[in-house]
Amino acid sequence: MAQITAKLVQITAKLVKELRERTGAGVMDAKKALVEVDGDMDKAVQYLRDKGMAKAAKKADRVAAEGLTGVYVNGNVAAITEVNSETDFVSQNDKFVNLVNEATKTIAEGKPADMEAAKELKMADGTTLDQSFVNATATIGEKIVLRRFALEEKNDDQEFGAYQHNGGQIGVITVLEGADAATAKHLAMHIAAMSPKVISPDELDDQFITDQLAVMNHKIDQDNESRALVHKKPLPHLVYGSAKQLTDDVLAKAKEDIKAELKEEGKPEKIWDRIIPGKMQRFIDDNTQVDKQFAVLSQDYIMDDSKTVGEFLKEKGAKLVAFQRYEVGEGIEKKQEDFAAEVREQMK
Repeated sequence: MAQITAKLVQITAKLVKELRERTGAGVMDAKKALVEVDGDMDKAVQYLRDKGMAKAAKKADRVAAEGLTGVYVNGNVAAITEVNSETDFVSQNDKFVNLVNEATKTIAEGKPADMEAAKELKMADGTTLDQSFVNATATIGEKIVLRRFALEEKNDDQEFGAYQHNGGQIGVITVLEGADAATAKHLAMHIAAMSPKVISPDELDDQFITDQLAVMNHKIDQDNESRALVHKKPLPHLVYGSAKQLTDDVLAKAKEDIKAELKEEGKPEKIWDRIIPGKMQRFIDDNTQVDKQFAVLSQDYIMDDSKTVGEFLKEKGAKLVAFQRYEVGEGIEKKQEDFAAEVREQMK
């Protein structure tokens, strides 16, 4: 009889509202939790947390490849995050956006050493970051996960550039020395658009250069098949891909080849000195395509393609110290949806 009486505790709208504000749960879930624990607020909060963890566990194997990046600058520390959801629809949800922003701010202020430390950080409401993502999975109804984060620190003489593109699909942080905030942001915009992997060609791995050169030559083979159909001259394969490969011997041979070419063309030797520098620069440009794709200093500056990023920064008396670029879903194998099958299933 006592048990039956306990279930008759009045669950007021005020109690439901308070529980919703504390947990973010839906109306019916909040009311059910209060009924189950006889109106005890603390027990209701724990009940919803336990339920949320169970829901999150069921969603753990789902692929979450959509979402947003977060960027937050806190004095001399900047944080960048990627938070994933299962659908791009959820990534536009205000609760999701607020979670991304709050988590990124928490990480910038807490400066965790790794993901495990990040999960233990306390959010503004006192909940751990890890529990906040569990709660979000339960309330939003999709797998929500902090996939990765990075921190950059600067000194007082350096500038951060922070930029997010396409509503947060791409996020970038730059650290520049000897530059103003506008230059740092412009470079962040360039990096968002051009997707470099390293600052300088010196950072490119030799095998990576070889592999990318093979990819580029394969593309040339495909282009040449199309050119052959319209009787166009085939494009030559690239021999080198990076300035790292252009040794003094390679450059010396290239210069001799240019001289032989000019002689064969009948160009007077007295004008060779005016022709050779331009042809040498063309040789270097043609044989540093891997650098131009992956090393930011070697890329043509997107706001003035008459110069490279390296040349632009030199003019400004600036140096790129570090950068981070996150793009939502990069490296995640997305599930291929059969839309027609999904519709048929729903119609059943």
